[in-house]
Amino acid sequence: MGKKIIAILTAVFMMATLFTGCLSAKKQPEPKDTQPQAQKETKKEENNASKDVRVLKISNGITDKHPAYKAQVEVFKKIVEEKTNGRYKIEAYHSNQLGDDTKATEALRAGTLEMCVTSTAPLVGLVPDLAIFDLPFLFPDEKAADTILDGPVGQMLSDEMPKVGVYNLAWWENGFRHLTNSVRDVKSIEDLKGLKIRTMENKVHLAAWRALGANPTPMSWSEVFTALKQGAIDGQENPIPNIYSSKIQEVNKHITLTGHVYSPFMFLFSKKIFDTLPAEDQKIIREAAIAAGKEDRRLNREATIKNMEDLKKEGVTIIELSPEQKKAFKDATAKVWDEFGSKINPEIMNRVKEELAKLSK
Repeated sequence: MGKKIIAILTAVFMMATLFTGCLSAKKQPEPKDTQPQAQKETKKEENNASKDVRVLKISNGITDKHPAYKAQVEVFKKIVEEKTNGRYKIEAYHSNQLGDDTKATEALRAGTLEMCVTSTAPLVGLVPDLAIFDLPFLFPDEKAADTILDGPVGQMLSDEMPKVGVYNLAWWENGFRHLTNSVRDVKSIEDLKGLKIRTMENKVHLAAWRALGANPTPMSWSEVFTALKQGAIDGQENPIPNIYSSKIQEVNKHITLTGHVYSPFMFLFSKKIFDTLPAEDQKIIREAAIAAGKEDRRLNREATIKNMEDLKKEGVTIIELSPEQKKAFKDATAKVWDEFGSKINPEIMNRVKEELAKLSK
């Protein structure tokens, strides 16, 4: 009898344990979603919006102190982002962070980079007619440069750019180039003899400096300051805002206002990428590039005046050539016109000469 009771109790205990286990194995109720529906919808919209934003990058060889860079972040960026309701985000990179002008231009052509602001000189190998801006002493002043760039000649040259995979959305300004060096004041051609001057990799520039008796040395801009500091080269040539913003005055205390070349900036956009954008967005970007280009010119010309005063305060000697002295430089480079001028589209060359003749009257 005792054994039967024990067996019954054991069976009851096992059934109770099994029943309890089944209850605990039941699916527990999921926690309630306490987040308000409005917050969930807002979050969803934000996530969708972030996916729709398209980043457009601009490559620059200049520093973040340069007028052209300021025009990009203060005008171009603002216009594009506002007028497209934030569909685009503009990112401007300075100091060759995305590569020098040549590498950046190649990236545009390949469709791996959107924009680049560059001088015309590195592009002459692609569009030979751009060499017209490398001819020494072409423009007498900024008014003449503006007239040519904003007129038929500027448009003719812009029309050539799509053939090499880029669009020129606007003509900006780099400015008149001047000579700096660490050796002596340069007031005459004789003072140039033997000076090792950094230039861009450009045949016209190289020929012009050889004609003046200097020893031109092509070099990437990113290497110039170190080369000057170490004495590998004696000098370089650039517009005043470039000189000042790149701190060239720390290693070159002599500046001569030669104004031998006026360098435009081109605001280039990759054709492969631009052609994929909606027409309305293309229009906004073009208009923003033109508006920012006008601001760049204004800022650049203001900076040129101010920076010269700043340079003098930092102990730099600035030599301003007399008309006679400048004529001697111009005459010495006349053969460069003979050599390279004939290679430029005659229609473009004649248009430039006609416009300049009108302005000189």
